[in-house]
Amino acid sequence: MSIGFVDGIPFTRYDSERGWEEPLTQWIKDGAEPEYWEEQTQINERNQNVAARSLETLQERYNQSGGFHTIQWLSGCDLLSDGSVHGSQRAGYDGRDFISFDLEYGRFVAADSAAEITRRRWEQEEVAEGRMNYLKHVCPEWLRKYVGYGQKELERKEPPDVHVSGKEEHGTLILSCHAYGFYPNTITVSWMKGDDTLDQETERGGIVPNSDGTFHTWARIEALPEEREQYRCRVEHPGMPEPRIFAWEPTSGGNLTVVVAVSVIAAILILIIVLIGFGVWKLKSGRRDRSGYNPAAGKDVGTNGITQVQSRIGVGFQRGIGAGWMDWDQGEIPDQRRVQSGIRWNCRVGLELDSGVGSGGMDGAGSEKDWARMDGVEWVGMDIAGLGQSG
Repeated sequence: MSIGFVDGIPFTRYDSERGWEEPLTQWIKDGAEPEYWEEQTQINERNQNVAARSLETLQERYNQSGGFHTIQWLSGCDLLSDGSVHGSQRAGYDGRDFISFDLEYGRFVAADSAAEITRRRWEQEEVAEGRMNYLKHVCPEWLRKYVGYGQKELERKEPPDVHVSGKEEHGTLILSCHAYGFYPNTITVSWMKGDDTLDQETERGGIVPNSDGTFHTWARIEALPEEREQYRCRVEHPGMPEPRIFAWEPTSGGNLTVVVAVSVIAAILILIIVLIGFGVWKLKSGRRDRSGYNPAAGKDVGTNGITQVQSRIGVGFQRGIGAGWMDWDQGEIPDQRRVQSGIRWNCRVGLELDSGVGSGGMDGAGSEKDWARMDGVEWVGMDIAGLGQSG
C-alpha cells in the first residue's frame, strides 16, 4: 500500500487489491491529468515487486524461515518559507529502523549489520546521487504541482477548538489541554506555570488527522492540586490572530454534578408517578372484574384479564466534546520554527509478507514506537532495487 499526503492530508492511495492509483480528494481528482494516474500506478507496481524481493532477502539476512513481516518506506520533502528544501528517506523492517538517507551529508546510515550490507552495495553503485536528485528536485517539483491543484483547500486556516480538563489521582492533579478541528497541522500547545513554559514536564500527543480534513492534538502535565491556579495552557496556531491562554475551570465539574443529581431526582419522581398511576388503574380494573366486567375483544389481555402495559424510563448524561477520531501518536510535533510557514509532503509505502511469500496490501506500522509514529505519504519514482538484491 502507498498513501500520499500533502500537509498531513491523504490525497492519493494505491494498494495491490485495487491495483490502481486513486484520488482521495476532489482537488487532485480535478487537477491531475488522466495519464498521471497510469504513471503512478506503474511506479507503484514496480515498487511493489521490488519490495517483495526485498522482504525475501531480509528474511534470509535475519535467519527467518517464515511468519508475518513488513517493510516500510518513508520518503518526503518540505518546502520552507525561505525557499529552502528539506527531505528525508527511511526504510524500516518489522517496525524497526533499517536504513536511512542523510540529505545534508549525502550518505546512507545503516541501523544494524544486516542493513550495513545494503549500505555498502548502494555506496558502490552510487545510489546516493539519485536519492539527492529526487529529494532536492523531483519531490519539490511534484509538491509545487500538488499545492497548485489544491491551493484553495490547502491554504485555508481553521483555528482550534480548545478544551482544558483536570482530574485528581492519588494526590496528583493531571491537567489536559486538547485542541480540536484545526488546519493546517502546524500548532504549538504548551503548558505554563506562571511565566515559565514547561516543555520537558509536558507529555504530548501527536498531531492526528480527523476524517473531515482537520487535526487534533493534546498536551498533558502533572501538578500539585494546591497549585492548580498557577497553570495555563498556551495555544498558538496560524488560524488564531494571536496566541491564546486557557485555564481549567473546575466549577464546570460541579455544575455537571448538580445537573446529574437533579436529573436523577426527576427520573425517580416520574417513576413514582407512573407506578402510582399504574396501581390506581389496576385497582379500578380489579373492581370492574368483580362486578362482572369483561375487557373488549381485540385488547392485549394478560392471564389475569388486565391489559398489559410496559413503561421504560431512562436518564442519560454525556459530558465532553468530540468523538469519532483515534488518538494515536504519529510522531513528535515538528520544529515550529522550521515548518510553521512551510509545506510538507511525505510518503509511506508498506508491504506485508506471510510465511515467506511476498504480497502487497498492508502498510504495517510494526510494533516499535518509532515506526508506529511515522507520518506518511506519496512516493514518486523511488528506486529501492538495491535492497532487494541478495547477499
